[in-house]
Amino acid sequence: MVVRPGPLPDVGDDEARHPAVDAAVRAMANAATLAPADQIAQYEAAYETLRETLATIDQT
Repeated sequence: MVVRPGPLPDVGDDEARHPAVDAAVRAMANAATLAPADQIAQYEAAYETLRETLATIDQT
């Protein structure tokens, strides 16, 4: 069985989007097609991106 990630959800307003968050969400969706060992690294990288992005948003 091949799992294919779906499109990113439509949040409507483009001003509400953040490129780093969009990239992390795409990376997590793409991880579904990887071997389990490779998924872990992909999820960890996405988590780190989201953590850093949220930290910078909190500072503004």
